Amino acid sequence: MKRTTKTAAALLFAAVVAGAAFAAPQKDRGKTQKVRIGSKNFTENLILAEIYALALEDAGIPVERTFDLASSVVHTALTNNSIDLYPEYTGTGLLVVLKLGLETDPDEVYRLVKEGYKKQFDIVWLNYAKANDGQGVMVSKAASDKYGIRTISDLQRNARNIRFASQGEFDEREDALPRLIKIYGPFRWKSSNVYADSLRYPLLSSGKADAAPAWTTDGHLTDPQFVLLDDDKQAWPPYNIAPVVRQNVLDRYPRIADILNAVDAKIDTPTITALNAKVDADKREYAEVAKEFYVSTKR
Repeated sequence: MKRTTKTAAALLFAAVVAGAAFAAPQKDRGKTQKVRIGSKNFTENLILAEIYALALEDAGIPVERTFDLASSVVHTALTNNSIDLYPEYTGTGLLVVLKLGLETDPDEVYRLVKEGYKKQFDIVWLNYAKANDGQGVMVSKAASDKYGIRTISDLQRNARNIRFASQGEFDEREDALPRLIKIYGPFRWKSSNVYADSLRYPLLSSGKADAAPAWTTDGHLTDPQFVLLDDDKQAWPPYNIAPVVRQNVLDRYPRIADILNAVDAKIDTPTITALNAKVDADKREYAEVAKEFYVSTKR
């Protein structure tokens, strides 16, 4: 479900980090064994995994980084004991891993994946972040202003005026355009053409298209040229960020839960979008961006 490449923020973080997150009320067992942290192979997941690694290291827990794994294999790496934890998305756990029916309530999706992973894999979902990296549709600011498009309902009503830049997959996948049509009604575009994923933003910024699929935490969405539309009828499932951890690792290092829950409590959608932008738009290294953010949470 997740893409394989990705790309103001309200960094509302202050003294909260220092307290419970890094206290050690419980003793860890097997302290010399490293916690193997994995990541998927796109910007956001690399940033998150590095933040998790920094937080654990700061708490004195040894870490081994096994980053940049293909999205199609990272869950298997966790279940076959090749890695110990990684950042996952609730919608991916629901639809891709557990293959359950589509749900749109974030708490219900979390409940289902938490119960399903524990039962099937003995893997624990820690608390989910406010950050939601889900399906979205963006329009150019010019189109938004001209036609008054702020929501997907607005887009549906104005589809006859819109040149849609699709990726192809978006038109076919059950949880993409077909899901929008089911909830909002038909989208009768002025034109619809399939382009490479990397062309979405250049097409809109150059005025050659008016709308395109987006992920809700794409770093390029920090550019005011692009308007991410509100899914006002809640057609799409949530993809909230959360660490997934092997139970035996939590048994060895009980503090991991408190440490990473405290980290995820500080990551909302604007925050992770801004971090993605620093890598994808500003061309900075993900490890540098992750460290800068982590240090900022401790001030």
